[in-house]
Amino acid sequence: MQINLSPQIRPGGLEVLKAGDTLTINGQLFDFTPVAEGGILPAAAVDCEFVIGDVRRQGGELELTLLLPIAWDAPESCAFPQPILNPADGRVPLPTDEVANA
Repeated sequence: MQINLSPQIRPGGLEVLKAGDTLTINGQLFDFTPVAEGGILPAAAVDCEFVIGDVRRQGGELELTLLLPIAWDAPESCAFPQPILNPADGRVPLPTDEVANA
């Protein structure tokens, strides 16, 4: 799985939990298992304000883009985040977690 992050200055937070091809985003479960190889699930078909790009499966891996709420003075790691590649099942570490725990 590849999770791309698109930062946006706005209040609130983001918590993402992963279990296989399912993500729980701020407490709401989304199952992307039905997305077939080469398939695209339009972002508009996912009832989640944080899923802002189409969900794709290529090479057996899901790829999606999530909105990342950040503060106006967020560090570079939050303002220009790297994609999250092959996160383990459980809580997905986000760059904003590092700032909150600093």
